[in-house]
Amino acid sequence: MSVFMYQDINSFLHKLDPRVKLLVMLTFFVYALMFLKNAALLAVVFLFVLVYAAMGRSLGNVLHSAKVLLTIFLVTVIVWILTTPGPTKIILWFSVEGLLRGISGGFSLVIIIITSIVFISTTKIEELTMACIRLGLPYRGAFATSTAIRMIPLIADTATTILQAQKSRGLDVDTGSFMQKLKKYVPLMVPTIVSVIRGTTVFAMALESKGFGYSEKRTNYIVISYKLRDYLFSLVLLLLIALAVFIKLYFKV
Repeated sequence: MSVFMYQDINSFLHKLDPRVKLLVMLTFFVYALMFLKNAALLAVVFLFVLVYAAMGRSLGNVLHSAKVLLTIFLVTVIVWILTTPGPTKIILWFSVEGLLRGISGGFSLVIIIITSIVFISTTKIEELTMACIRLGLPYRGAFATSTAIRMIPLIADTATTILQAQKSRGLDVDTGSFMQKLKKYVPLMVPTIVSVIRGTTVFAMALESKGFGYSEKRTNYIVISYKLRDYLFSLVLLLLIALAVFIKLYFKV
């Protein structure tokens, strides 16, 4: 899989305006954060997130991160069980309330992460830049935002390359206890950070040599515009956000 995660394929989500996909992210974030105490509702939202990923044919990227997502979910559940006592005891101080709170917290984090993965998988960096500009963000800010997102997979790729190079030199990171493995990974951070800083410096020099920011008037290779499906999809999303607020205020969920 490409380190950039973006999949250049034909899907319904790829055809949507990037501003609509940002609104989709906001909608799922609202549900994930507004109903932190309702595990059943978040489980339903989680299923809708998977359907959303299928619409963008991004389930492959989601499954690629399945181990990380499962680890985050289980750790969240364990932490809440250990730290949240309740009247309905399971054993010792572990309670049903803590278990449910952990499950809802785990679903909330996983929903946010998967939604972000789908967005990255279906949206070009250039489209994200244009979306930020159309939403009123200055070009420099939009460029910095898109560049930061672009750097994340590059940093991961650099770290993977350095790790493979060290393994070829005899570094054993697969044996020993968890703490021993962690200590072996710490020295790898130094060359990774140095490599990223060097790359950032070269990138800045390239921008300066091409006159970045010289003129306020810019032309754009990619042009985005709302179509009928974008308006309809945005209307549905706004209604869903309004529904979430209504449920939260009226039913006190």
